[in-house]
Amino acid sequence: MVVESALLSDEQVDRLFHALADATRRDIVTRLLEREQSVSALAAHYSMSFAAVQKHVAVLERASLVGKIRRGREQIVHADPATLRRATRLLTAWEDVWAERIARMDDILAEPEPEPD
Repeated sequence: MVVESALLSDEQVDRLFHALADATRRDIVTRLLEREQSVSALAAHYSMSFAAVQKHVAVLERASLVGKIRRGREQIVHADPATLRRATRLLTAWEDVWAERIARMDDILAEPEPEPD
């Protein structure tokens, strides 16, 4: 069984999982799923520089997990739940592959042993 990439290219999958591999970026996504925020408001939650938070947001943006819009002088960041849904479909497809393999192993192990001649 071939796992469909759930409408994501290999490059997009790489960027997505790279972005989610960092605890700070996962926390940023969680906060943005609750409500959009400016980069400044996000930076207030972390003991790192504003520039470091901007870099995390940029990684998330390249992975299409967040988007930014300008409102006056502020950059407002919002989550993109559609990308998370595509990632969920991809992970579910991989889980299905393994479940199918386990079911086949169970079937093989459940077969009665042949009688000796």
